[in-house]
Amino acid sequence: MNNKLYILNGPNLNLLGKREPEKYGNMSLDKIRSMCIEKCNNYKLDLIFFQSNFEGKLIDQIHEAIDDGHGIIINAGALTH
Repeated sequence: MNNKLYILNGPNLNLLGKREPEKYGNMSLDKIRSMCIEKCNNYKLDLIFFQSNFEGKLIDQIHEAIDDGHGIIINAGALTH
């Protein structure tokens, strides 16, 4: 069984902690990544943590995860608008 967990982050999430912190908070995407690594280690999961402002790159990661991953979590960011 494959133990890869994909966490995919969409457009503008690279600006977390910088852009409108009163609305989106002060935590950076790097800090979130560090927290996810820690949790994945606890559950013996290999983390694939990815962010892109380009929809096609996110779709490529989803396609990779179909055959290679145990699960996918997507925070679509600006793609939800």
